Amino acid sequence: MPIPDEFIQELKARTDIVDVISGYVQLKRSGRSMMGLCPFHNERSPSFSVSRENGFFYCFGCGAGGDAITFIRRIENLDYVEAIKLLAQRAGLTVPEQGRDDGTGRLKTRLYEANREAARFYHKQLYSPSGKQALSYLRGRGLTEKTIIHFGLGYSPSDRFELVNHLRSKGFSNAEIIQANLANESRKGNPFDRFSDRVMFPIIDLRGNVIAFGGRIMSDIKPKYLNTSDTLVFNKSRNLFAMQFAKNKADGRLILVEGYMDVIALHQAGFENAVATLGTALTQEQAMLIKRYCDEVIICYDADEAGQKATARAISILRPTGLRIKIVTVPSGKDPDEFIKSYGEQGSARFAMLLDRSGNDIEYRLKKLRSRYNIDITDQKVGFMTQAAFLISEIDNPVEQDIYITRLSSELGIEKSAFRQLVDRSNRKKAREHIKFEQRQAQEKMSAGKDRLNVQKHYNLRAANAEEAILALMVLNPDTASYVASTLKSSSFVTDPNRRIFEVLISKLENSSEISLADLSGQLTQDEMSSLARMLASRPRENDPRAAADEYISVLLEEGEKMTPEQMAAADNDTIMEQLRKMKEKKQ
Repeated sequence: MPIPDEFIQELKARTDIVDVISGYVQLKRSGRSMMGLCPFHNERSPSFSVSRENGFFYCFGCGAGGDAITFIRRIENLDYVEAIKLLAQRAGLTVPEQGRDDGTGRLKTRLYEANREAARFYHKQLYSPSGKQALSYLRGRGLTEKTIIHFGLGYSPSDRFELVNHLRSKGFSNAEIIQANLANESRKGNPFDRFSDRVMFPIIDLRGNVIAFGGRIMSDIKPKYLNTSDTLVFNKSRNLFAMQFAKNKADGRLILVEGYMDVIALHQAGFENAVATLGTALTQEQAMLIKRYCDEVIICYDADEAGQKATARAISILRPTGLRIKIVTVPSGKDPDEFIKSYGEQGSARFAMLLDRSGNDIEYRLKKLRSRYNIDITDQKVGFMTQAAFLISEIDNPVEQDIYITRLSSELGIEKSAFRQLVDRSNRKKAREHIKFEQRQAQEKMSAGKDRLNVQKHYNLRAANAEEAILALMVLNPDTASYVASTLKSSSFVTDPNRRIFEVLISKLENSSEISLADLSGQLTQDEMSSLARMLASRPRENDPRAAADEYISVLLEEGEKMTPEQMAAADNDTIMEQLRKMKEKKQ
């Protein structure tokens, strides 16, 4: 059964979309709206708009939009009912038991439960006779019992059917076990444990759900680490290991390391703001997640070639978010865990000193750049300065730029003005590239052919624009909505996506005199919500909504009488001549 409209109305009354989004995005007033940097894509200039008055958000950069429910669905990767529950909890409400469940919600719940039961099973196995070697390995790495329990570490038995049999005994079906990626499917269709004879690291989301696992082999068998593949409840690109703990200890900054053991060792040493990616290079989604909880990120990857490449990639992903970036290079090629242990009781203090002395990403990259050139040779000196100027031009703060220009020109014995010219040239080049990028974006926004939802708009531009204006008027002007509903039929809509949105609006008006986006998010897809939010965000306020509605309805009815290209191709000569005659009469 659907969630009662009465509950949705109560939730809507208690939910301020600006307050909800402010928990994730720093917003500043801009006219009647609030603006901020979009949390769904990297940008430097705010294009993310939130309207408290009309209860919607829209990003003019990436096109994401909708109501508070849609926002929570996107930012937390939840389905509709889960988003309702989160907002209800925030508002002090309890969702009625008869809440809608389309099957996907039920399956996600079962996958969460299967993962939780698997975590319990693995942890119990760690302290069984078969887990003796795994427990010895963890203790040999210096982990205390408190840390092992805190992270819920475990052991997957070598028998490839123990977990499957255990989960079956708890009522989980083969399909559920396989869909949770806790088991693989044999050629005969039978499940067998995905993880075997490995130390297990549960991966937990921000709400405390076990969503996946990482498993480390204790022999030389490859791969050393095996991770859960993407499932209905887990996406490796959107989560970070230990973020559920680190977000509460961030205090303005997070430490980004490479592996599970590095994170765990740092937490045990008192650095509870450490996180790691999940077997992949850092992604934009993870960078935006980091941005939600801190202003500064310290990258502490291995000093080997692979670690340096990963550091360079992480910098390129993190810099566009506006985060302050610092780089820690652990001496002697050690990882954080090894470094802390090597100093015994002084390990934590020594690592804290490394953090305090860490240089920012510009200094790190300048150092790497300098190592590639022999500045005693004129040509190489010029090459270094040219590349350094390009790097410094990435700095947005002009004062910080000037500091680097002054320092480098002094160190290398060249005129500051000459180096400044190199930096300014790079600045101008980047500015031209940025303008071209923005122009391309603007052209895409203006091009009807780029409408991701309504591909028919390109061939029916006038009708589609009238449809969008009508839909926006119905949401923004309650009196006009009822008038349009009594005047216009859905069959008058030329494009299918807009017709579907109109039909949903009409169905809502049967039980309510006005509608908002919050009333629609249960029936419209996220793309449809974004499309409707775009219509609302781009519409000017009408002085006379009823007159405007009449004008757009007239345009739509007129366009509806025209033949489509497909109809024209299939029509006989008499039909085509009649169509041309009607068009000529209307022009006179």
